[in-house]
Amino acid sequence: MLVLSPGWGELVSDQGTPIRLLTLDSIEIPLEDLIQVEPDPIYVIGDPSPDGIGRFYMGREISQVMGHLGAGWLERPSRVREERTDLVVRNLELEPDDVVADIGAGTGYFSFPIAETVKDGRVLAVDIQPEMLEFIEARKRQDKVDNVTGVLGKIDDPNLSPDSVDLAFMVDAYHEFSHPREMMLAIHRALRPGGRVVLLEYRAEDPDVPIKRLHKMTEAQVKLEMEAVGLTFIENRDVLPWQHMLFFEKQASP
Repeated sequence: MLVLSPGWGELVSDQGTPIRLLTLDSIEIPLEDLIQVEPDPIYVIGDPSPDGIGRFYMGREISQVMGHLGAGWLERPSRVREERTDLVVRNLELEPDDVVADIGAGTGYFSFPIAETVKDGRVLAVDIQPEMLEFIEARKRQDKVDNVTGVLGKIDDPNLSPDSVDLAFMVDAYHEFSHPREMMLAIHRALRPGGRVVLLEYRAEDPDVPIKRLHKMTEAQVKLEMEAVGLTFIENRDVLPWQHMLFFEKQASP
């Protein structure tokens, strides 16, 4: 708020004639009525690299999305050996009645092992591609699983109810979000107080990890982006050969 108060001042013209002016120095005028400043853009648009979309967020280019045609790669037999996916679920330290949102669930590769652990809870398998949700529905019928629910998300919203989720889990998906700020704010709202976010991302610090550059992230970059939406860093659990396993928490209200 700018405060101006009225009073009289005096100027002298080129000819030496006094000119009386009304000055204002105690009239309250909202600053936004005087000056309009555009906020810094969340995203910057530039030339895309071969694997990127030309959209930059907090200093990194967002990668292209691996679509449903890559489902076979997600289900490849060598994945357990290469990524030690068998270690992932046990390190999530889930409770039997937890509600877990598997964001970017894909074929449900992790949704179903998690569902076995949260037998009294539920897995919300979120994806923006209907074809991926069809994979999940087919496996639900095949394996007679009743605690996995497919959720069709949007590019900027996972379509989860507020305060409904104990854990939001993302495996090699976050770096592909075209609207990461909006998605993470929506995920933050969906978490219960004390709820956790766990991200697996290929380690960009390690040049030997055989993944394209834009499909990897550094620990520092992930922390920067998660803390920007109000999440608190807990730990980076060093248990996987290629990936960070990063834990964050939504703080309980005081």
